Amino acid sequence: MAHLGSRRGRVLALPVGLALTASLGFLPSGASAAELSDAPAKAAVATDGPKLSYVVNIEGGRWTAASVKKAIAAAGGTVVVSYDQIGVIVVHSQNPGFAKTIRKAKGVVSAGSTRTAPLSVQTDTSVDEGGQALTAAEATAAAAGATDAQDPLEPLQWDLPAIKADKAHQRTTGSKKVTVGVIDTGVDDTHPDLAPNFDAAASANCVTGAPDTTPGSWRPQPGESDHGTHVAGTIAAAKNGIGITGVAPGVKVSGIKVSTPDGFFYTEAVVCGFMWAAERGVEITNNSYYTDPWLFACKNDADQKALIEAVTRATRYAERKGTVNVAAAGNSKMDLAADELTDATSPNDTTPVTRVVDPQQCLDFPAMLPGVVTVSATGAKDLKASYSNYGQGVVDIAAPGGDRTEYQTPEAPAINGRILSTTVEGGYNYKAGTSMASPHAAGVLALLKSTHPHASPAALKALLYAQADDRACTNPYDIEGDGTIDAVCEGGKNKNGFYGAGLIDALDAVRR
Repeated sequence: MAHLGSRRGRVLALPVGLALTASLGFLPSGASAAELSDAPAKAAVATDGPKLSYVVNIEGGRWTAASVKKAIAAAGGTVVVSYDQIGVIVVHSQNPGFAKTIRKAKGVVSAGSTRTAPLSVQTDTSVDEGGQALTAAEATAAAAGATDAQDPLEPLQWDLPAIKADKAHQRTTGSKKVTVGVIDTGVDDTHPDLAPNFDAAASANCVTGAPDTTPGSWRPQPGESDHGTHVAGTIAAAKNGIGITGVAPGVKVSGIKVSTPDGFFYTEAVVCGFMWAAERGVEITNNSYYTDPWLFACKNDADQKALIEAVTRATRYAERKGTVNVAAAGNSKMDLAADELTDATSPNDTTPVTRVVDPQQCLDFPAMLPGVVTVSATGAKDLKASYSNYGQGVVDIAAPGGDRTEYQTPEAPAINGRILSTTVEGGYNYKAGTSMASPHAAGVLALLKSTHPHASPAALKALLYAQADDRACTNPYDIEGDGTIDAVCEGGKNKNGFYGAGLIDALDAVRR
């Protein structure tokens, strides 16, 4: 996540709230769902609502998809793309009753709007404000102290020795046959630390829900967030004598852009991202975001249930195709294993309302989906970062995500408690968040895949957890030092809510 205290940094232009449902009174009297699925509508459908995007999840094979597509047209929808491999269809419609209508069609399991704001040309290019710039003086001092084996800025990367990546690099930097897909805000592949390792063939822009492979479409545009570029550098910045070093500086990295210019990660784009990675043979994906507009999407809501279902199908398909999916746990200081949580930020694309949610039924996804590696963040003192979500049985593993320097000060020569990585236009900056922790775990998985090229996703995850360095609960946890307990860790030394199976270990990942 781009900065402390939020899931990712962005300035939101909030349009007025919109009603997503309406009467189905336009349906002809006595018309059944089966009739609707097999024949054109017998009366004109409403088209005066806001243009919204939907996902329609179906059962059965291509015959069912063909039948449902007829029903979609009859209900006033236009198919944008159909992922027949997983039975997910992306649709646009201005019929306010589209979702309720299509849910009745034969073969439809669930359907829902992916947003509460209308589809429009995005012009408010919000800027990610989470970074702290690296100064010229800091860069010069770091370069002067770097050893022959280090890149010039590596002395400032306290996170590499924290996971023994510096020692791992003495053995191997990873295989060029392994690609990590950065599903994010886009990757600036022109950066000199990223260009040598960039996999353009595995890169695309998925913002609409359908992949765009136009060269450069995967890059953030001027004014857009550098979040994905920062993540990519942590994973695979080349060890080339220029700037920083990635956790796996010998592997490939691709950019799969799924964020709108305003910084929203909608379901159709996320589904496209996973499907693109799966079909291009990407071995690992990194997912440092939650799927908008719901911080927690609830299965007892018809729209939100459909969003969870669509992304779940995509992540499972990717894993069946050989991909390990890694995701950030989130920056809300929440216990994701609690009986209930308060969400006052959703929907974040119109007018938020305060909801009390059950995290067993309301998921922060993709992080809380089955099979996804959920990563919490630690700081330079090896403690849970102040902002990091946690939860016994939810967090799988921990990795450096940085923290406020005053909370967790690194040892010299490092000077900043955040994570230093690449930014746009060839620069470098510091960020902190579970967004920064997740790519460290993705990088270690890339090293594992390099060492064990024939290992399945299940085997790679098992190795990641088994090789992690145990971290016992740190209770009492008063990270701010003000006498108030900030969080309570549950579990034992081998598995707990703060650190999961422990802190990732890059050195063990390259030992056969």
